Amino acid sequence: MADAKPILDGAKAKMADAVKFLEEDLKTYRAGKANPLVLNPVVVNYYGSMVPVSNVASVTVPDAKTIAIQPWEKKMIPVIEKAIMDANIGFTPQNNGEVIRLTVPPLTEERRKELVKKAKASGENSKVVVRNVRRDAVDRLKKMIKEGLPEDVEKDNEDLIQKETDAAVKAIDALIVAKEKEIMTV
Repeated sequence: MADAKPILDGAKAKMADAVKFLEEDLKTYRAGKANPLVLNPVVVNYYGSMVPVSNVASVTVPDAKTIAIQPWEKKMIPVIEKAIMDANIGFTPQNNGEVIRLTVPPLTEERRKELVKKAKASGENSKVVVRNVRRDAVDRLKKMIKEGLPEDVEKDNEDLIQKETDAAVKAIDALIVAKEKEIMTV
C-alpha cells in the first residue's frame, strides 16, 4: 500500500488544485456588484515592467456599485485608465485628479445568461481536468501491478481515487451553482 500512496496523494493534490483554480477564476466574473478581483486581468506599464493594478494603486470598494482606485503616484492615473480601457472588462474609468472610479453598471439579462454559460463551461473544463487526473492515476496503478503491487491493493486505491474524483466533481458543481445564483440575482 505504501507504494501506491504517492499516486493517491498526487491525484488528490491535483484535483484540489483544479477546484481551487476554478474558484479563483469564478471570482473574476463581474456579477453586477463591485468586486476588486475583476481588475485582476488589468496590467499597467510601471517603469518598464507590466504589473497588476493592485501593485501600483490601492483598490477599494466604497459601496456596492463603485470600485475606487487610488494610485500611489498621480502620474499613473492616465496609465491605469488606459490599461482598464484596453483590458475591455466593461468599465469606463472616471477620475477626479486623485482617484479613479469605476461604476459597476447593472447587468442585462443577456449578459447574465452569457456569464452563467461561461461559468458552466469553466466548470466543465475543471471536471475534465479532474477526470484526466483520475485516468492518469489509475493507469499508473495498473502499471504498478506489473512491478509487483498486489491487485487488491490496486483496486482499493482505485476506489479511493474514484471517491476523491466524486468529491472534486461535487465541489465543482457546488461552486457553479453558487456562482449562477450570484449572477442571476438582480
